[in-house]
Amino acid sequence: MKFSIITLSLITLVTAAPAADQGDVISYGALNRDHVPCSVKGASAANCRPGAEANPYNRGCSTIEKCRGDIGNNAILTSMASVHIVCLYLIAFFTVGVLSATSHESDVIIYGNTVAALAAAIQTVRMNRTATLVFPTSRIGGLTTSGLGWTDSKDGNTIGGIAREFYGKVYDYYDNNDAWTRETRDDYLAKHIEAQPGPAIGDKVQWTFEPKVAEEILEKWIKDEGIPVFRNESILRTSSGVRKDGTVIKSFKTRSGSTFSGKMFIDAGYEGDLMETAGISYRVGREDKQQYDEWAAGIHFNEPRRLAAIDPYNDPEDPDSGVLPGVGRVISKFAALESRGKKDHRLQAFNYRLSLTTEDDNKVEFFKPDGYNESHYKILIRYIKTGYLGPFFTTQLMPNLKTDTNAAGQISTDLIGGSYNKTSNYAEYSYEEREAAAKRHKIWAQGLLWTLANHKDVPDFIRKNTSAWGYAKDEWTDNGNWPYEIYIREARRMDGVYTMTQADIQHPKPYDNDTVVAVGYYTLDVHQVERVVINDRIHDEGLIHVPNPGPFSVPYGSIVPRREDAINFVNPVTMSATHIALSAIRMEPVYMIMGQSAGAAAVLAIEDNVAVQDVDRKKLKGRLKDHAQVLESFSIILKPTQHLLLVCFISCLFHTIS
Repeated sequence: MKFSIITLSLITLVTAAPAADQGDVISYGALNRDHVPCSVKGASAANCRPGAEANPYNRGCSTIEKCRGDIGNNAILTSMASVHIVCLYLIAFFTVGVLSATSHESDVIIYGNTVAALAAAIQTVRMNRTATLVFPTSRIGGLTTSGLGWTDSKDGNTIGGIAREFYGKVYDYYDNNDAWTRETRDDYLAKHIEAQPGPAIGDKVQWTFEPKVAEEILEKWIKDEGIPVFRNESILRTSSGVRKDGTVIKSFKTRSGSTFSGKMFIDAGYEGDLMETAGISYRVGREDKQQYDEWAAGIHFNEPRRLAAIDPYNDPEDPDSGVLPGVGRVISKFAALESRGKKDHRLQAFNYRLSLTTEDDNKVEFFKPDGYNESHYKILIRYIKTGYLGPFFTTQLMPNLKTDTNAAGQISTDLIGGSYNKTSNYAEYSYEEREAAAKRHKIWAQGLLWTLANHKDVPDFIRKNTSAWGYAKDEWTDNGNWPYEIYIREARRMDGVYTMTQADIQHPKPYDNDTVVAVGYYTLDVHQVERVVINDRIHDEGLIHVPNPGPFSVPYGSIVPRREDAINFVNPVTMSATHIALSAIRMEPVYMIMGQSAGAAAVLAIEDNVAVQDVDRKKLKGRLKDHAQVLESFSIILKPTQHLLLVCFISCLFHTIS
């Protein structure tokens, strides 16, 4: 009705307009050579017919004499009838554009491009319900297609369902000789690469892969399943972004003006934007260690190690000159002791997972990025002068002589302190602030690699070793050979029905009144949060890398919100967990597993017409097992005292070697 009224009003206005005399300038009536009205914003001289020029507002041709041509025969549009035709054309053009961006509906609306989102969509359609994928970017797969090919799991036996199906598809892809363009499969097998879940190429699964291969597999999979995909659609993060009727989410809007309506909603993005906009309770940053009795929670100062030998000030031994770029703050030893274990808003460091190669004909040499600031790498040069010789980045081998490159050492591709500011953090940033933060991370990493390869103060052998590597020319070819997405290791976390804590990870337990929706196995893995100066020495803060005794279970209650927040919402990524618990959960295979379980739960809630909190747990467990999910932990069941001794031993070992 709204569009009909607008259209009728415009037609009435045009009909009432006076006829144009011969020679009147009717700049809005002409068409450029792309058959777009020259008055449309964005039309330029490059798009206008020969002899035309853009007006001062870059809105196409400036006069009727210079913007010639009608729809059919290049005549000048001056008659009233022609004006009517052109205006009706404009009305139709804009009305169709608006209508095409208005409303989309399916049983389950999934927001996000991650593997969790894709698994949720696949599971939904396999249970005979409709699913729609909506996300802010143009590419699917999240970090799985943005460089993370070194699969993060300590036991491949915990990976089942759609996740294992994905790694099976990777195996099938590389089982074809044509997939091996720079080495043979036998060459790769001969390297005996022991990936984290098991041998890189195992029994009908492959745990290592190139980014472009992951993208090809996932794109085909979604197409084959017939799942509608809406790209470049970011949710409107305002009070009008989500429409709710009490605790029932009805729809959400995107910044393009589109509306997505459904019976169930799944937030499978890394940031938790749908969750936040829908008014669902969440937390961000680190909890106080006393809140959930977690010894690793809160602010956590690390021993200075090699950083202790670096003078922390711009001018050596001069605190008044300020701290080096990359160092966050100066605090007293007393303040450090007082703040240990306290909560804060800071997030662990982000980075980009890169694809590098030493193959000259497939290598783009490291270059100095626009925005490079040499002073930002003072800390790197001083770090090297302490005697640190590397590594400065990892080189886990993927097929075809490429890597999944991550951070290594205390100064690397992680931009420590770059995921927050004094009052906020990446999760809470606006879209524009996130884009700026991602750019800073990109400049830092590119500048780091260029500095290591070229800077005069870097020893020759480090420059030579670094220069042997370069960006893989055949990856992300339309994005400057750079990953599509920054590695968001942590953002918002839901405050749901059940909050997973450090105890759930390190002391696995049965959930008698709930259903397990995933089994995970990884270390407590928190990258540095900040660098601080205590007594004129630089300390890392927040770094935790502690092995766990075995696999752990993820209960259904951790992916559903409290009843008072929403009853038709599931969240497999920014789930209900503490900062410490999430550090072990937050791996791509587990996200994929939880995404599948979220899709199954959403469908069951629709089928039984119940709130997600009331989904029949036995029925959910049965459906998940029918779809090959692994729901049992294979860890050795230890007594509580045995767990405590093991964890204490590991913790002491970690602190000794770090």
